[in-house]
Amino acid sequence: MSLEILAVDDSRTMRDMLRLTLADAGMTTHLAEDGEHGLEVLSGITPDAIITDINMPRMDGFGFINAVRAQEGYRNVPILVLTTESSADLKTRAREAGATGWIVKPFDPEKLVRALHMVAG
Repeated sequence: MSLEILAVDDSRTMRDMLRLTLADAGMTTHLAEDGEHGLEVLSGITPDAIITDINMPRMDGFGFINAVRAQEGYRNVPILVLTTESSADLKTRAREAGATGWIVKPFDPEKLVRALHMVAG
């Protein structure tokens, strides 16, 4: 089963790494460069899971997660936070916003793919 993933990150390098990692795993990837762009891309797709960074311009990851969860059709889509942050406070805040899981950068490609299969499979 091919998963469809929306990846939101303001780093072009990180978006490229995610695209390559997920493509190698047979997943279809839609990319966005911040939360606002993520919502625009989301309006045209129904992803099996979403990956988002926290620190981004225009709309950060918390705002993005809140906005996704506010839309009826996306309340149950798993959201993984992929960030350099690792503080317990931020993890709690992300969970309260509606995040499903938390992965710290730099990510291990195999672990990321496994996590996506666990939450979306």
